Amino acid sequence: MPKQSQMGLGAADNLAYQAACFERASASGHAPRLRSVLPPSSALPRGALLVEEIVGRPTRLPGDLHALMTALARIHALPVPPQAMRAPLVDPSDPMAALLAEVDAQAVHLDAAGLPAASRSGIDAVHADVRAALAHPTGPKPVRLIAFDAHPGNFIVRADGSAVLVDLEKARYGFAALDVAHATLVTSTTWDIDSSAELAPPDVIAAYRRWRALLGEEGAGRPEDWLTARAAMWLWSVTWCAKWRALNGHAARASADGEDWSGDLSEARLARHVRGRVDDYLSVARVEGVRAELAALRRELVSPAR
Repeated sequence: MPKQSQMGLGAADNLAYQAACFERASASGHAPRLRSVLPPSSALPRGALLVEEIVGRPTRLPGDLHALMTALARIHALPVPPQAMRAPLVDPSDPMAALLAEVDAQAVHLDAAGLPAASRSGIDAVHADVRAALAHPTGPKPVRLIAFDAHPGNFIVRADGSAVLVDLEKARYGFAALDVAHATLVTSTTWDIDSSAELAPPDVIAAYRRWRALLGEEGAGRPEDWLTARAAMWLWSVTWCAKWRALNGHAARASADGEDWSGDLSEARLARHVRGRVDDYLSVARVEGVRAELAALRRELVSPAR
């Protein structure tokens, strides 16, 4: 049952979008099948989706990284339909430029978020690096169906060890390495209480290599582009945090349409958890830690000797 549309869609369009996400990703065998759609009504202002129940447990990292990378590779390996048939899912002509535009839009909240000066300068430095990298592209990046919200808390691991992505509200067509980034960044792996863990660089490197081995180099793209995508995905996450901090204190909207980050829509326990995560991710230690990790991964994954 949607609480809002993070993409700013009206209630009916948001429901149709999420239904399409489930319909397309479930063909991989690693997402729930869509059973029915309950349209918006007075009882369900944003409608609801009835989907297959997935029985299992929360992700345990780093042990389940193999299963997560397998699930993502299977989703990314799905045939991409002709451009005219990709709607209603987001399908930008330049996915990385479109992501940078989303980061820019969220970054307007950085001032209101009251960040420490060192955090802000670190975020700004990575922002400038990504902008420079995208201004000098290394070549075309393969476009695949991606989840765009592949943090480990959105997976359930079945008894047979396979992982199923159960939250698909933001799927789109884009660069598949964004999902690997989202599954392994500290801003994702520590987001969910039940699956919280911090990965070491060797764990992250192994995840990228496992994913590339399953998907193939043609679908995975170049390692140097993985790192740009990783930095961009982290920027998306921390600017989202700034946006949440700036908007969470507002009263809930009366309309069932569009985006609404009011704390009134969440239980107090959840709001406290999100606030704690946001504070952590915007801290100087976290920002500097991510920058150090990006440098370490670049030395290992992009070095000509590798």
